[in-house]
Amino acid sequence: MPDPATALIDKHGRHIDYVRLSLTDRCDFRCVYCMAEEMTFLPRKQILSLEEIYKVASAFTELGVNKIRLTGGEPLVRNNVMSLIQDIGQLPGLDELLLTTNGSQLEKLSSPLRDAGVNRINISLDSLNAEKFKKMTRTGKLEQVLKGVETAVASGFDSIRLNTVVLRGINDDEIVDLLEYAMGLGISIAYIEEMPLGNINDHQREDTMFSNEEVMAIISEHYALSPIEMITAGPSRYYQVEGSASKVGFISPVSHNFCESCNRVRVTVEGRLLLCLGNEYSTDLRQLLRDQPENSELLKQSIVEAMDIKPLRHYFYDEEQPQIVRFMNMTGG
Repeated sequence: MPDPATALIDKHGRHIDYVRLSLTDRCDFRCVYCMAEEMTFLPRKQILSLEEIYKVASAFTELGVNKIRLTGGEPLVRNNVMSLIQDIGQLPGLDELLLTTNGSQLEKLSSPLRDAGVNRINISLDSLNAEKFKKMTRTGKLEQVLKGVETAVASGFDSIRLNTVVLRGINDDEIVDLLEYAMGLGISIAYIEEMPLGNINDHQREDTMFSNEEVMAIISEHYALSPIEMITAGPSRYYQVEGSASKVGFISPVSHNFCESCNRVRVTVEGRLLLCLGNEYSTDLRQLLRDQPENSELLKQSIVEAMDIKPLRHYFYDEEQPQIVRFMNMTGG
């Protein structure tokens, strides 16, 4: 096998040290920018078992990946998920075990997650208005999520960040309110531009697109922001809020392409090693896992070879590129 220090370097010279593993395509919410209201989820035989997901995580860490983020759907709704998280948390060479969640399960699972080795949590929160929150999530209960956020804060994670997708005319009037909520808890917040993944009928993305330049301009009317050099697992650009411990991140895949520094790949719950969020380049790991379940070396070799098809960049809203039809719950956040 190649040296783990050099194994996961793509043809553009980028070193892949971060993988996002989707644990399920299912979710207890139906967020308008992520899923259709009526979803058909994958049958059980098409998704990776917990054991198969662990084998993938183990292979990546043996190849030098030191950061794993667990995503979904909503990862915490999968049966027996805590046993998998505990196992992944003990993998040699893993520096950070991260989780992205909608917060619905955090009131009961924050402490077990911390004990299992989860270092940092990102929690989706798009509104502090119960009626608007219900409209955006279709099924979510704001009070349940806020209790989850507060429980997570009390559980002592290394860091907690709120993730807010801003949609014009829907929640763009809450940008400062959400920042002040994060500041009150001493945690960070990231504003995320809506990505064109999946065919939705709830709204027209061209109408609701709200750039992070606009978000920053609104915040700057109330608080001074200073850019900071902050190395994280993902693509956020961070700013310090003057007079506060909270940091503000901006993830701008539409208005500011950040692909030149991409250090990550994704594995969908059906076992596709997805080399780019905005393209369909992928390798099927599920078939290999099921044809030769004990051949970890072949699994690692397949992952290494897949680095050659990682594209230079995505092309969101490029008329010459095909529309990405998979929803975000299929990709993993």
